[in-house]
Amino acid sequence: MSPSLTVVTPAGTVHATARPRNNDAIVFDLSGAMRGSVHVTGTHHVRYWDQFTAVRACLGPVNAFQETEPAPVDTLPRLACSRTGYRGSLTLYRDAPADRPQVSAYPMESDAGHEPSPKTAATLTAVLRACAENVEQRTDFPQILTASRERDTPALLRFLTWSADYHRSAAARLEGKARASRPALRAAVSAWWTVARWFTAQPHPVLLLMLANLDGSLARDVDVQEWWGPYCLTEASGEHDRARNAEAEAVSLRTQQRTRRTGRAPQAGTPTNARMEIA
Repeated sequence: MSPSLTVVTPAGTVHATARPRNNDAIVFDLSGAMRGSVHVTGTHHVRYWDQFTAVRACLGPVNAFQETEPAPVDTLPRLACSRTGYRGSLTLYRDAPADRPQVSAYPMESDAGHEPSPKTAATLTAVLRACAENVEQRTDFPQILTASRERDTPALLRFLTWSADYHRSAAARLEGKARASRPALRAAVSAWWTVARWFTAQPHPVLLLMLANLDGSLARDVDVQEWWGPYCLTEASGEHDRARNAEAEAVSLRTQQRTRRTGRAPQAGTPTNARMEIA
C-alpha cells in the first residue's frame, strides 16, 4: 500500500502519510484540512474477544486504549483553521457471512471535553476510517494483528477471568432471588385469599382496592411475584451463558498462545475457537 492517502472530508481534503511501521502499529501524520496524527493498530473483534481480526484507529499518536497517560494536547488532530484538538477512536471490523466492513465509533470529544460539531465529527470519522482501511489492506496486516494479539492477550485473559467470575456471581444472586420468590408468592396468594374472605363476609371499599389489580394492592403483589421468579431464572441463564462464553474465549486465547510458542498449527479436527470446546 502507498504510505500516503488522500481523504475527502466535509472540512476539505486531508492528506495522511504513514510513518515506517513501528512493531504493532502504524502512525499517520495529517496535513491539509487537518493537522496532527492518527494511530492505527490491530485489535479483537468487537463481539469476540479472542478473534484478532479488527483494526482500531485512535486520534493522536498513541493507542488510547493502552497508554496510561492520554496523548499530549498539542499532538491531537485538529482542523487546520482551529486550535481545538480532539480525542476518540474507531474500530473497523467485518461480520460473516457477508464480510462487509462495519464501524464501531467511540464517542469523540475536544480536549476540553466538548462534543464536536456534526461537520467536525464527520471529518474526524472519515479520516479515522480511511486510515483504518488503509492498514487493513497492507500486506503486513497479518503481522500487525499477530503483534497486537501478543500485546493484548495478557490483559484480555485477566479481563475474561474477571468477567467469568462476575457473571457466575450474578447468576448465583439471581437464582437466590428466584428461590426467595417462591415463598413470597405463596405468602402473597395467601394474603389475597384472606382479604377475599373478609370481603365476602363484610364488603368494604378498602378491601376491594386491596383485591383489585392496582399499584400497591395485594393482587398486584401476586402478579409481580408470579413473573419475578421466572424472570430471575431467565436472567440467571443468560449470566451463565456469558460466563461460559468468557471462559471459552480465555481458553481460545491460551490455545493461540501455546500454538505460537510451539510453532505448531492445531491438529486436524482440533477446534481453534474454544466456544466449541466448552459447551
